[in-house]
Amino acid sequence: MRRLLLALFVLVTAQLQAAEVVFAGYNLENYFLSVRSTDYGMHMEAQKPEKAVAAQIRIISEIHPDILGVCEMGGPEDFADFKKRLKSLGYSDSEYVNGPDPDRHLALLSRFPIVARNSRDDISFEINGIPEKMKRGILDVTIRITPQYEIRCVGAHLKSKLAVTEGEALVRRHEAHLLREHINRILKEAPGTNLLVYGDFNDTKNQPAIQEIIGPRGSREGLKDLWVHDEQGDRWTYFWKQADTYSRIDYLMANRALFPSIVQGKSRVFRSTDWNTASDHRPVITTIDTNKD
Repeated sequence: MRRLLLALFVLVTAQLQAAEVVFAGYNLENYFLSVRSTDYGMHMEAQKPEKAVAAQIRIISEIHPDILGVCEMGGPEDFADFKKRLKSLGYSDSEYVNGPDPDRHLALLSRFPIVARNSRDDISFEINGIPEKMKRGILDVTIRITPQYEIRCVGAHLKSKLAVTEGEALVRRHEAHLLREHINRILKEAPGTNLLVYGDFNDTKNQPAIQEIIGPRGSREGLKDLWVHDEQGDRWTYFWKQADTYSRIDYLMANRALFPSIVQGKSRVFRSTDWNTASDHRPVITTIDTNKD
């Protein structure tokens, strides 16, 4: 009888733990483990210092997200290293988008199985008749939390503020439009999808690119911005050294179906003393109650 009760206790505890799922989005700031030459608005040689990597792994381990979506992942060998360092967190599945940017990529780790992959690594558009590519593509996976509950995670990393001939804001606006079209297709095909859109969108919430992604207010396809903050009430997620500014450019957005399951009190910007050692961004976190309708 004692063994039976213990087994039931373990089963119930596991079910309660699975009821809440933690998602974190994090721009890793150039997770390059080998020196490389890279063109990022300027010619530079980049390699992530081991001190920065260690701080990053500590931060992620403290958050302990069930699903982790990252920007600025390096090549496949860097992603393999990243997964190895986080092995103790129990991630069993992953996604990697090898877009046109030769250096910076989107990636995702999950403790739950990925049951559908719809990522896109080759998305074309034109600016004034000149062909362009969405440099990091779009990460799109469906994750099965329980047999009854799935979350579709769509991640993006839009054009930075560093100057390009075409106009960086114009490129970002086009990329935002492509992301919005991708979201529209998802919700047209399956309006009841639990959709979480996340990433480094490189713009503040009052700008056209962000409004494009959010979509029409109150519409079936519209998203709600999870306006998260840290324990001191600060909402900024990024420090831009060149401009000496702090701003919120990393986002979590939920559609109408998912939003009631968001646990607002457990959604936040992660604050730590060594955030700037790890990256010029801070992680954004949300908790999803899979028992809520």
